[in-house]
Amino acid sequence: MIKNMFYMVLFLLSTSAFTQNQDLFEKANALYNNGKYAEAIDVYTQILDSGNHSADLYFNLANANYKLSNVAPSIYYYEKALQLKPNDTDLKNNVVFARNMTVDAIDIIPEVGFSKFLKSTTNKMSFDGWAKFSVGLVFCFVILFLVYYFVYSTFYKRLAFIGSITALILVFISLAFAFHKYNLDKNNTPAIVFAQESKVKSDPNVKSKESFRLHAGTKVQVLEAYNDWKKIKLSDGKTGWIADKDIKMLN
Repeated sequence: MIKNMFYMVLFLLSTSAFTQNQDLFEKANALYNNGKYAEAIDVYTQILDSGNHSADLYFNLANANYKLSNVAPSIYYYEKALQLKPNDTDLKNNVVFARNMTVDAIDIIPEVGFSKFLKSTTNKMSFDGWAKFSVGLVFCFVILFLVYYFVYSTFYKRLAFIGSITALILVFISLAFAFHKYNLDKNNTPAIVFAQESKVKSDPNVKSKESFRLHAGTKVQVLEAYNDWKKIKLSDGKTGWIADKDIKMLN
């Protein structure tokens, strides 16, 4: 009885929180449509602070920051939205526009050959997507194997056997893609530079030699951390140490 009451109270609280956040979201959208972008950002941030996260929320928050030419926050929130909707065309287009506001022009080392094919294929689905695809193939294998076992027609037996073997091979291939996707995500630790200008050092201390400088909105990969410093890598292969306070992690 007490357990049921607990779940009922929990349900009512979650429903109330959802309704409140929905009201705040509509209020923020109204402020945005009226050109009150700073006020809209404050309300969108209230929703984030309540623990509610969605691609639409990040997208609108990014748009509001973009309207105010807040380079780093706009790119940061577009990237957060893309993590939830990686194939959304509007998000991809908007993040390109936002990146055009950045100061740093950093080349991208293109991947070629099998490495490019493997990465692009792996990224077509999330880890969960590949895992679910593998489970679906296992069901196909089981069904085709049962068909092979119970049918009497030689022709259908041959078809079922070939189909079951093909499904089994695809299971192992999809599992390989799933684990590769897991490793890619595990090693993917992006961050956005929030400081207007940050001095990247050769070593993790203030007195070390300056390697180069980065500006707000630049995306980096974090390789390791040491005290208040992060070792980063740029898309052109350059590495260095940046103050932890100058960047904001995306994951």
